[in-house]
Amino acid sequence: MFAELTSRQENGVDLDVLVWRLVRPMLCASTAVFGGGLGPRDWVFNAQVPSDYHRVDIDQHVSEIVTHLNLSGPGVGMLTAARVGRCQQSSDENVDVEVTVGISHPTWAASDETFESAPISPGTINIVAFVPVRLDEAALINVVATATEAKSQALFDADIPATGTASDAITVLCLLEGDIERFGGPRSLWGSRVARGVHHAVLAGVKGWAA
Repeated sequence: MFAELTSRQENGVDLDVLVWRLVRPMLCASTAVFGGGLGPRDWVFNAQVPSDYHRVDIDQHVSEIVTHLNLSGPGVGMLTAARVGRCQQSSDENVDVEVTVGISHPTWAASDETFESAPISPGTINIVAFVPVRLDEAALINVVATATEAKSQALFDADIPATGTASDAITVLCLLEGDIERFGGPRSLWGSRVARGVHHAVLAGVKGWAA
């Protein structure tokens, strides 16, 4: 399942948005600031914001975008300074992944660096993945960790000295019904498919960003 690309205008500037309007609610695990956590979701979006983005009223801003897109019910709002029109898509045996990549400020997860910035800043590597089965909650969270590992592997393969950026976000969705899959690690059936999809899309996104 891939997103619809649309746009909105803020302060006289046209900004793109990737929108996933789900046919029926899906179980979601997300690290996004708005709508993150674990539970059923009806929609997801990944909205481009200016590179000098400094708003701290994230809930208000995302709610404005929700209204503009005419979305209803619980959902996930992701923000990024990357150009979402350059998103990278990947499919691996019925797992669909869509990624936006911007790595102007790469960083290591375990670092002595400190950052003085707004409490919330837009993610620069945003990942959305769809798994076409019912994962139990632990497996779904495990898939988020697996996707994170695959993202870092892609950066390593692209010779980027970082594990990501300081504000990346990942959203993984699966069915709310059906036989329950209990595993989501990198060597599990569905975890491995997500990992390959994320690795392929992030690697392509890094190359596109560098170009």
